[in-house]
Amino acid sequence: MLRGVEGADEIVIEEAIEHFVDLGYLDDAAFADQLVMSAVERRGEGRRAVAETLRKRGIPRDVADAALEALPDDDAERALEFARSKARSVGGKDDEASLRRLAGQLARRGYPSSVALTAARTALREVGIGAGRSRPGPRPMPGVRFSPDE
Repeated sequence: MLRGVEGADEIVIEEAIEHFVDLGYLDDAAFADQLVMSAVERRGEGRRAVAETLRKRGIPRDVADAALEALPDDDAERALEFARSKARSVGGKDDEASLRRLAGQLARRGYPSSVALTAARTALREVGIGAGRSRPGPRPMPGVRFSPDE
């Protein structure tokens, strides 16, 4: 950006860049670490969402990979924590709709679908939504049901 300023001297630009590097303002690794911690601790994002944030911010791939490797492998725990905080607000008359809403929120935060569904089911069960079903199964078909004669 400094190079695009009309009348800027190359020597002054190089000195300014060196000064910013010395102060730590132009450190991709430090910036990536800040973005990772912010995404995980403040926004409760999953690994995929964090990786996308780093990519959008222009962090070099090797620096982004190093920052993600330092991230604890606790997506399931973070997903469950987020799901617990949202479980009551998604509840309604339809348990399946509540599950879809909550799992969707988790998926948009970058959690894999299996992690999102497990966390959503657990959190909803904890607040008494969908508690009648101990494990997922086929949805009952509406309409007339026939049973064999006995």
